[in-house]
Amino acid sequence: MKRYVYINDDELSHNLYCDNRISNRKYTILNFLPKNLWEQFSRFMNQYFLLIACLQLWPLITPVNPASTWGPLILIFAVSATKEAWDDYNRYLSDKKANEKEVWVVKDGIKKHIQAQDVHVGNIVWLRENDEVPCDLVLLGTSDPQGLCYIETSALDGETDLKTRVIPSACMGMDFELLHKMKGVIECPCPDRDIRRFDANLRLFPPFIDNDLCPLTINNTTLQSCYLRNTEWACGVSVYTGNETKLGMSRGVPEPKLTAVDAMIDKLTGAIFVFQIVVVVVLGIAGNVWKDMESRKQWYVQYPIEGPWYELLVIPLRFELLCSIMIPISIKVSLDLVKSLYAKFIDWDEEMVDLETGTPARAANTAISEDLGQVEYILTDKTGTLTENKMIFKRCCIGGIFYGNENGDALKDSELLNSVTCGSPDVMRFLTVMAVCNTITPIKSKNGSISYKGQSQDEEALVRAAAQMHVSFINKSTNILEINFNGIMVQYEVLDILEFTSDRKRMSIVLKDCKDGKILLLSKGADESILPLALTGQQTRSFAEAVEHYAQQGLRTLCLAWRELEEDEYIEWSLIFKEANSSLVDREWKVAEVCQRLEKNFEILGVAAIEDRLQDGVPETIETLRKAGINFWMLTGDKQNTAIQIALSCNFVSPEPKGQLLLINGKTEDEVCRSLERVLLTMRITNSEPRDVAFVIDGWALEITLKHYRKAFTELAILSRTAICCRVTPSQKAQLVELLKTCEYRTLAIGDGGNDVRMIQQADIGVGISGREGLQAARAADYSIGKFRFLKRLILVHGRYSYNRTAFLSQYSFYKSLLICFIQILFSFVSGVSGTSLFNSVSLMAYNVFYTSIPVAVNVLDKDLSEKTVMQHPQILFYCQAGRLLNPSTFAGWFGRSLFHAIVVFVITLHAYASERSEMEEVSMVALSGCIWLQAFVVAIETNSFTTLQHLAVWGNLVGFYVINWIVSAIPSSGMYTIMFRLCRQPSYWISIGMMGAYFS
Repeated sequence: MKRYVYINDDELSHNLYCDNRISNRKYTILNFLPKNLWEQFSRFMNQYFLLIACLQLWPLITPVNPASTWGPLILIFAVSATKEAWDDYNRYLSDKKANEKEVWVVKDGIKKHIQAQDVHVGNIVWLRENDEVPCDLVLLGTSDPQGLCYIETSALDGETDLKTRVIPSACMGMDFELLHKMKGVIECPCPDRDIRRFDANLRLFPPFIDNDLCPLTINNTTLQSCYLRNTEWACGVSVYTGNETKLGMSRGVPEPKLTAVDAMIDKLTGAIFVFQIVVVVVLGIAGNVWKDMESRKQWYVQYPIEGPWYELLVIPLRFELLCSIMIPISIKVSLDLVKSLYAKFIDWDEEMVDLETGTPARAANTAISEDLGQVEYILTDKTGTLTENKMIFKRCCIGGIFYGNENGDALKDSELLNSVTCGSPDVMRFLTVMAVCNTITPIKSKNGSISYKGQSQDEEALVRAAAQMHVSFINKSTNILEINFNGIMVQYEVLDILEFTSDRKRMSIVLKDCKDGKILLLSKGADESILPLALTGQQTRSFAEAVEHYAQQGLRTLCLAWRELEEDEYIEWSLIFKEANSSLVDREWKVAEVCQRLEKNFEILGVAAIEDRLQDGVPETIETLRKAGINFWMLTGDKQNTAIQIALSCNFVSPEPKGQLLLINGKTEDEVCRSLERVLLTMRITNSEPRDVAFVIDGWALEITLKHYRKAFTELAILSRTAICCRVTPSQKAQLVELLKTCEYRTLAIGDGGNDVRMIQQADIGVGISGREGLQAARAADYSIGKFRFLKRLILVHGRYSYNRTAFLSQYSFYKSLLICFIQILFSFVSGVSGTSLFNSVSLMAYNVFYTSIPVAVNVLDKDLSEKTVMQHPQILFYCQAGRLLNPSTFAGWFGRSLFHAIVVFVITLHAYASERSEMEEVSMVALSGCIWLQAFVVAIETNSFTTLQHLAVWGNLVGFYVINWIVSAIPSSGMYTIMFRLCRQPSYWISIGMMGAYFS
């Protein structure tokens, strides 16, 4: 599908495409109530409680006032709806602010102010410096004579470096006044979310025709939410507006992640529901039998001789209503509340603030904190995650000569410096490729100094190193590059740029020397993508050895090459290249195929080696987490030897003889199969031995393995604790995460760049590092941290505490509901199995909402062990990983405890009733006070660090219990004397005093 945008003529597209009104709202005023209720009642638990509440409206079967269920149900729904409404209102305010922002547009050849929401497709929009781009624009003109402008895309992709954008070649040199009158059409694809791609064509109408067809790329656009920087003005035609912009298409709510604890709670809820049905059926049958045999004989029961046809269902439905509290109605709200607090604890943790940058830890996902305590596999990127991503040019090999071996710094190598001074052809060509084959933009400051900005830290390192060796990249205009060679200015005309892709693994640039007219092809990339393209007859062995040598030292390597092109060869190729660039279908694939035709017969110039130091605390963090039983996989795009050296430095694997690396290599299916079988056999044999065994696999072998030998590789993944995967693509990273998840492992993926986003989103827990590559990974992640070393505290402290607290809270919620439900069931045996309730409606409604809620809320502060102890003894995490605090066996213990406590409370209740001849209301008070005090004991036993605040919570429950119940019971009377009299004559009061003494003793 295509879209045709007519420049400066929005009437043609006014009715076809949407305006620029942004709407991120989930609801409207009219649909909020029905839509929100539909969403809430789409959950099984809410449907269940709604059914129970509706059944309670039937007077014949309800044992209690319907308010006992309707009250909490409405309260919970109101809380959820209020939260949704507040969030949606904030989205509305944000949209309103953006929609009403004033922008300049051209209307009828005149520039005027309108609101951003009134911009339509086809309008020409004018931007001034520091203005925010209101919609997706194709640039038509800028204040720069060369048609350049600079934009900041941090709000779009998180990358903080300025990007260079350029107007299409058809618009070059156009007069400022003509921009108001420009007419033409842009043929572009329908809206999509790919912010790195825009395949379109531009045609201008007379009298503005420059050429018949002008291809457009993402470099000719400015996207919504970007900012214009270091440029006086720029203008462009709007091609996508409103929610059809690339940013708008990328918006959306990510799918919620189900934690292991949530999955277990769902299973336990299902088991309780089945148990409840069994109890209801058994008691319903017993109640009907007792009614027919005994109740009809008692005159005071007043059962009719004959009842309606549905009479058999009355008692079972009564018991269903009585037993409905087995599943606590408040558990979801309670869990959502405490999980939000767990996330806030991470945000507030001052020990996880990166002092160097002032970056704090952030929890974007408030629902999965407990999963941090159950992580079994960590899959990590290397560059920028384990390393600092501060690239430094260290060594090089030029023409087979190694530089920088003695002192480890090529920039201080006297032999290299002498070669530069003498103008050695090999060295100067090598430095030329370093200086110009890149996407770097030189920025000149007011004092005349030049700084370099670009998207690649490697390219910045190469350009800075070339400048230090007197080959300086001075200026970059639309198609002219200026290089300073030892004080001599040289200009190159940029003819074409063959951009880097993860498939080609190289970048090339076609230049024309402005002095002698020679056409040059310069290229740099990975050794595996450059060396095979060498000129026939050139010896590349020395360069391969250099790559191997530098990789063993943990350095990143790039091979540099060039060749001179014949003019006829270039002209013929450029026509094909232009045609491929103009394609709207499979443009990327066609361009790659055309690039391959030119990138051949290279003269290999040499190898550049770049150092990327490890971050502080990385080896210690990995060693500690490995002691905690967490396995590590390193996924990197670097070559094998570099990855292995970094892995050894990071304590991923022990050096020999304690450790062993098993290599999986091969270019064909048979080679990979044999290698995989050998490694798998070795892993099976050594699995029982106390050896640190890891396997190493590259991207090529991994692709074959995942396609043809997935089952064997899955077995290998289960057997191995450590893996080093090198030369992998972003999609392969995500595939590896998915593979481990199919093995039912809890996975955590951590990275810092845009190429890590797919891996981070695929994992159970995604962690992004706010690093030098920007914030794209941090924004896509569930948690963001400033440095890798904070991962230790995130898992061992916050993850473990969150799991412990959630495990206790969820089981405690079931316990207190089962406790009062079992008392009701026991009471049925002394009330003729009739389904009569022991407790009044107010007590039932307040039981979960008030009487037992405070200790639950205070439990979020519980710490069974100090943070220092947990950090020093990471093996403690084994209990969380194994799920030993929340599983069917632990829940069975809580189930048995609730049954035992119910029997104890019921016996005390019977004794109070028999000895005092109390009224039923007073008996229920005895039972409720017993429940509350027993739960206080449970909280004290299960909570290891029982704080003063938790003592106050228990007192608050007790006071609330007495105040609410006896004020309610005293309403028909009057005066405080009546209330105190009723209080003091209650058996439950004296029982509570006795239990209080035992509690504090």
